[in-house]
Amino acid sequence: MRKFVVAVVGATGAVGEEMIEILKEVDFPISELVPLASSRSAGGTVEFGEKEWTVSELTEDSFSEFGVEIALFSAGGSISEKYAPYAVEAGAVVIDNTSHFRMEKDIPLVVPEVNPDDIFDWRNRGIIANPNCSTIQMVQVLKPLQKYGLERVDVSTYQATSGAGKEAMEELGNQMKDFFEFKLDKSPHEQFPHQIALNVIPQIDKFMESDYTKEEEKMIFETQKILGMDLPVSATCVRVPTLRGHGESVTVRFADEVDADEVRELLRVSPNLIVVDEPEESAYPMPVVATGKDETFVGRIRSDLYDKRILHLWIVADNLRVGAATNAVRIAQKWIEEQV
Repeated sequence: MRKFVVAVVGATGAVGEEMIEILKEVDFPISELVPLASSRSAGGTVEFGEKEWTVSELTEDSFSEFGVEIALFSAGGSISEKYAPYAVEAGAVVIDNTSHFRMEKDIPLVVPEVNPDDIFDWRNRGIIANPNCSTIQMVQVLKPLQKYGLERVDVSTYQATSGAGKEAMEELGNQMKDFFEFKLDKSPHEQFPHQIALNVIPQIDKFMESDYTKEEEKMIFETQKILGMDLPVSATCVRVPTLRGHGESVTVRFADEVDADEVRELLRVSPNLIVVDEPEESAYPMPVVATGKDETFVGRIRSDLYDKRILHLWIVADNLRVGAATNAVRIAQKWIEEQV
């Protein structure tokens, strides 16, 4: 099989590290790995393929200098905005994990289990966008349910601190340490607007004119774009004091009555979904179960007590893998199929 020169932009960040690990796990056909990061992280090393690769400083010439063919970006929207065009100009396809390009009409927004054919639209501008972490796990479940006629989706999320990066995870850890040392009242909170330890914060990202947060609007509009339908969606996104794994309570209204048992069996045979739904055994998806996994877990599948057109579900996935790195690598794998 042909091998490719692959760059990971943001290689030393939480998602970048996961990307490199997953590339290793799936035996991605790499001839050369190009870890790129800021000048602060340059000079370090990452392990891949029984070899240590030196982290290089990201510059405008990085992609042409190394002959990069696939560039996985996960270093922030401003970095993608500035450097993704240089990668494309150098002949690479960009798979961008930030929100910067997601809603641009001529850039595909892809979850391979949902809309793989959209990957071929990468030729428009040489860029494929990776959706928001919470959107990915939800649309993986919604896709098979389209056959029943989706009419409306309402979701409340329970999002781990890793969604805000390494420093946010460290802040939770430091606050918990301060709690056990009876110093929580003096513990700083720089990554979140409030203390996150022993708390939940009903705000992720800034508030918009709609009174929804930016994270909530991402889930609404990205879901519509990925599913290719003008589906009414409402989201309430909440940060919770866990490290990894986003949970989502999802309510779906259909055009006609649906049977929960039938839906449960349909989801069992859907790609990269694992149904964990045995309430009598206290078996249901949880972040501790999903962490480190590349599948999305779904359970608590039940019909509404008052309207048989409404179904309630509980969804959990590892936000650093399914919600970011795994999805990006799967896009790259699909892209390769077109090249060979």
